[in-house]
Amino acid sequence: MWEFIHCSLYNSRWRRIVPKTLYRKILDARTVAVRPSGERLLYIDRHYVDETCFTCFDALAERGRGVRRPDLTFAFADHTVPTRGGRTSIRDIEIRTALDRLDADAARQRIELFGMGSPFQGIAHVSAPEQGLTLPGLVVVGSDSHMPTHGGLGALGMGIGLSEQTHVLATQTLWHQPLRDVRVRIDGVLPPGVAAKDVILGVIGEIGASAAIGSAVEFCGSLVEAMSVEQRMTLCNMAVEAGARAALVRPDGVTFAYLDERARAPRGADRERARRRWAALASDPGVAWDREYAFDAARLAPMVTWGTSPEDAVPITGRVPDPAAAASPAGREKLERALRYMDLEPGRPMAGLPIDRVFIGSCTNGRIEDLRLAAAVARGRRVRVPTLVAPGSQAVKRQAEAEGLDRIFLDAGMQWGDPGCSMCVGMNGDRVGPGERCASTSNRNFMGRQGPGSRTHLMSPGMAAAAAVAGRLVDVRTVAPPGEERRSATGG
Repeated sequence: MWEFIHCSLYNSRWRRIVPKTLYRKILDARTVAVRPSGERLLYIDRHYVDETCFTCFDALAERGRGVRRPDLTFAFADHTVPTRGGRTSIRDIEIRTALDRLDADAARQRIELFGMGSPFQGIAHVSAPEQGLTLPGLVVVGSDSHMPTHGGLGALGMGIGLSEQTHVLATQTLWHQPLRDVRVRIDGVLPPGVAAKDVILGVIGEIGASAAIGSAVEFCGSLVEAMSVEQRMTLCNMAVEAGARAALVRPDGVTFAYLDERARAPRGADRERARRRWAALASDPGVAWDREYAFDAARLAPMVTWGTSPEDAVPITGRVPDPAAAASPAGREKLERALRYMDLEPGRPMAGLPIDRVFIGSCTNGRIEDLRLAAAVARGRRVRVPTLVAPGSQAVKRQAEAEGLDRIFLDAGMQWGDPGCSMCVGMNGDRVGPGERCASTSNRNFMGRQGPGSRTHLMSPGMAAAAAVAGRLVDVRTVAPPGEERRSATGG
């Protein structure tokens, strides 16, 4: 594996060092060749494949090729795995075939597999970081569009197509057209009841779903610096929903402490050398960003989506927007189409909207910190609608059970599932019925995302748990700690 080398571009015309962003530094260190167009051939440090990638292995076989670096390729069973009943519960022949193919392809190509039965099985964006496979400065690719999640550790994560994945499998390289540099600065302190999910929904709601198209977004600011790695991964995960191709947070002491607990991260002298390299992974002062945004989190409230795009986000204290206020005819038509699909009237308060079911999980909010937020609300209460909790990995599931979180969920009447993408994408049979409303901690509320005719409202784990208990959308800040309702009712 190549060693990361800090690079700066010396501009001979101006006789000075040109400041570079974190994204550009990683790009320079991993560039093998450059075309006249500026497109770069990148060396790939990690390639994460899943059960949807069998056509890539078929293409290799047709060409008589093998995987160039099986030691840098890792397979995860996540999109189609059942969250209840285990492998024997699979009735869908296509799902069973996809999982069987992943097992066979991984064995044939000598790729490490985190499949069903593995103690490290889970969603790639949860399992890989928690094992220490994802490290600062690495280029990490895979077929899933939420690969930028790994930027929470200072890695350059990018989702790629199946043909590009075949190229990576065969050559361990990828052609890449450099992206624009966008900085999102978030300062302040999170108010009570507000989570990282609310932060990113607030950002997307403000800048829109296309603001970062063709860009690498770097999150910075005092709030980001105070966040845990898991919170940073939530930000980077959903930067995709603003159009970003990649998202990054510079590695720092928080990152190093997180990696110290990962089994496969560097140890001993290797760790000290790695830390010195990682410490250089920061954007230089004076960088000329293509676009910059700044936010103050102090006034942020818990967020919820009302429409069919993550940009359709408002505070839970807000109302459904009126299409008549749209800035253009196209904007008005978009709002009207979303309202028809979601069966909502302009001006309706978001708080109090009845829901039919709740999903807590996904690569956005399936980590242990997310489950703790949900459990804090569910503790001592009972849900009023069907609620599924799917941990992001087997390690998360074990940790949650060691802390008793599973018992809190079960006592509340929730379903405690096995790790996988589950109802986020609905490929494993976990779906929302036509016309049903789901309060979900996942990352997308597109039409039919959770099932044909499904209506999805995105929110944080605490907000989702509060909705499950109330049977409607509520402000988690109004939910008293367990027991306080009873004391208040008796004058205590």
